[in-house]
Amino acid sequence: MLRAYDVLSNSFSLNQATIVLERAPNLEAGRPYGVRVDLQYGQATETLQGSAVNEPRPQVYRPVFQAYGTYVIPVGTGLTVDFGKWASALGIENNYTKDQMNYSRSYLFNFLPFYHFGFRSSYNLSKRLNINYWVVNGVQQSEDLNGFKSQAVLLTMKLAGSLSWNVNYFEGIEQPDVQLALNPGVPEMATQPGLSINIIGHRPGRRLHIIDSYATWNANSKLTLAGEVDYVVHRSENGGAHVTAGAAYARYQFTPKFALAGRGEYFPDWGGLFSGVTQFLRESTFTAEYRVTDGFLLRGEWRRDFSDHPFFLTRAPEILRKEQNTATLGLIWWLGRKEGA
Repeated sequence: MLRAYDVLSNSFSLNQATIVLERAPNLEAGRPYGVRVDLQYGQATETLQGSAVNEPRPQVYRPVFQAYGTYVIPVGTGLTVDFGKWASALGIENNYTKDQMNYSRSYLFNFLPFYHFGFRSSYNLSKRLNINYWVVNGVQQSEDLNGFKSQAVLLTMKLAGSLSWNVNYFEGIEQPDVQLALNPGVPEMATQPGLSINIIGHRPGRRLHIIDSYATWNANSKLTLAGEVDYVVHRSENGGAHVTAGAAYARYQFTPKFALAGRGEYFPDWGGLFSGVTQFLRESTFTAEYRVTDGFLLRGEWRRDFSDHPFFLTRAPEILRKEQNTATLGLIWWLGRKEGA
């Protein structure tokens, strides 16, 4: 439970299969524009790519994880502007397993936005400070649910050669302003597909606010430490809920082929904003990694999830437990010239 990808037990399963097509801008070659498309298939498309709760027609965009065009405006150090659908930069973890310390994802990854659709801009104020500004439909919204746009400001700081720090703020109205109408048939009036004409009134202050901060420290050539802290509050017509959570990471590269990584997480879910009920969640994860060759990884992982209330499913109907233990073997292949995410 509470997983984005590894949702099945006692079964072979396909996490995700992705094809990435990219032609990045190259100012030295006189090409200030570029494009990127990530086509994705498998379990990730069911949990990562939104649902009718977030956007009116998620099935239209489900296989397209990212699709955006880029243009570098020749202002100062170069103002980079993207338009389209892209992976969210909120949270330290991302979509591609080979670039993560662990195989499974944290509660924070599952809770924070997966993607956005709209404009984003990036500018290097100095060699050590980068600022991003977004105007987007919202959280997991390829098509907007309302007439409002969400915004975000992101700061990336390189405090030293081995230490980086990100501070991000996102805000917006994430509730629909008209009632959803799934499979409505022939509409009686002109309306957006997937939405009805029944208006929902919004009172002032009903917004989502996300404050996200994380840091990564490469202590030496073998040891990497990281931490993340988030505060999220969502005020809606049904009241409000908030989350104040954190995670800590460590990874040690024993040999060029073998590494161990660990993660610990504490997630108080006030009002059930993440899990649906008020509870205090914790998890600890230990991952062993063996690089068979360049482009092929094996990861074995042991994870234990805890709650202060019975929440996790068992083999007996209607019987819940306060803990959940999982063991996972993950196989990761990739090819191509591009390194990293």
